[in-house]
Amino acid sequence: MNLILSKNKSSNKYLIAIFFLIILRAYLNSVIPLMDKTEARYAEISRIMAETNNWIVLQIDYGIPFWAKPPLSTWLSASSISLFGLNEFFLRLPYLILSIFMIFLITNFNKYSDKTSKFVPGLILFSLPEFFLHAGVVSTDTCLSFGIFIIFFAFWKWVNEGFKKKWIYIFFIGLSIGILSKGPITLILSIPPLLAWIIRFKINPKLILKTDLIFGFLLLLLLSSPWYYLNEKSSPGFINYFIIGEHFQRFFDSNWLGDKYGFPKSQPIGIIWGFLFLSSIPWIFLIIKKTFSQIKFIWNDKWKLFLFFWLLWTPIFFTISKSLIHPYILPVMTPIALLVFSWWPELKNKKLYLSIALIFPLLSFFFYFTAFGKTIIKNNTDKFIIEKSSPNEIIYSLKEKSYSSQFYTKGKIKTIDEKYLDSIGLLKESFSILINHNDIEKLEALKSKKIVLLSENKKKGLYKIN
Repeated sequence: MNLILSKNKSSNKYLIAIFFLIILRAYLNSVIPLMDKTEARYAEISRIMAETNNWIVLQIDYGIPFWAKPPLSTWLSASSISLFGLNEFFLRLPYLILSIFMIFLITNFNKYSDKTSKFVPGLILFSLPEFFLHAGVVSTDTCLSFGIFIIFFAFWKWVNEGFKKKWIYIFFIGLSIGILSKGPITLILSIPPLLAWIIRFKINPKLILKTDLIFGFLLLLLLSSPWYYLNEKSSPGFINYFIIGEHFQRFFDSNWLGDKYGFPKSQPIGIIWGFLFLSSIPWIFLIIKKTFSQIKFIWNDKWKLFLFFWLLWTPIFFTISKSLIHPYILPVMTPIALLVFSWWPELKNKKLYLSIALIFPLLSFFFYFTAFGKTIIKNNTDKFIIEKSSPNEIIYSLKEKSYSSQFYTKGKIKTIDEKYLDSIGLLKESFSILINHNDIEKLEALKSKKIVLLSENKKKGLYKIN
């Protein structure tokens, strides 16, 4: 009886820790403004979708299509703000929900010998810096990670539960989620490691082929292809840009000149391994230690090798690419958590690892309240500057406008050049204008006007012109 109570008490501690992290992440989601460039860009695309009710063509500005990504993450954020209201928390809510699903689904991935700590894999997963971060970021990467999670989850269940049809259907649903999240890269990141595992353990092809694969492929086409067709029909040129440009030219050329929306992300070759290491501290130390001491055992263990193929393939694939960012490593956070848990019963210093792992979530919380943290946030969003403008006032931005300024003015901010700045100086109406500090001398064009600095950050200022 005492043993049962002890086990339940231990399990409850892990569950409480998970809920603590969920509350912590939800709070940060509600108070941190949208940051330029990436998050604010996807938030603005979602806002425009909800406002215009155009659920086929993603728009980076009114009437300007966004071809760089499929629609699933935009659909989720646009649906959320349509239902609940336009603010940062509801824009990020779908990604928090997907993360919570993974946290609790991971418990059912495999049969474990240690039943007393079934919530540990979810706690490990949530404590990983990359995973915790993306539980509160408007982006395509969380949706892709969720899709790949479903793919590997369904495949493992399919192979180990007698090739039941339901699992192959879920497998293809996972592929559809990934393809609607980020495109064909889903196939590249998931199919090769699964094939390698099948070959390594000589899984009988007849057992696989007897499953209803044809219906699975039809399900995949039914779920994922209609949007691609409708978007190309409504916005010709999308398929060529997205498939050829985003998937091939961007991969091989970090300075790809055809990029319509992003910015050069040239990185040293092999930087993906640095991202992997930093995004999975401290658990990566345990994995490295166990890998070197148990490499022969791992090679013959179906479960552990399955996880290693899943974990290693993504960084291997991106090793030669210089055009990448740290979220590319997000889909392999799940196998990291599962590998750690596979060694959990024999791990002696559990409390030490967990204590170190919880440092990043706690630091991110306290960082928000520090003067340094508030300064970093203020300098990477235009929210606080825009708030100083008068309601219904005309707002301009010289040369270019940020995505956060678009979002927080609900698309009303207008970009002007220097010639137009001269012409509006002749107008009698008052207005506000955002100007980078490097361009401050351009205000000389308005020297006959009364100019008042309303607000500023390190990069730009908002000026009231009367």
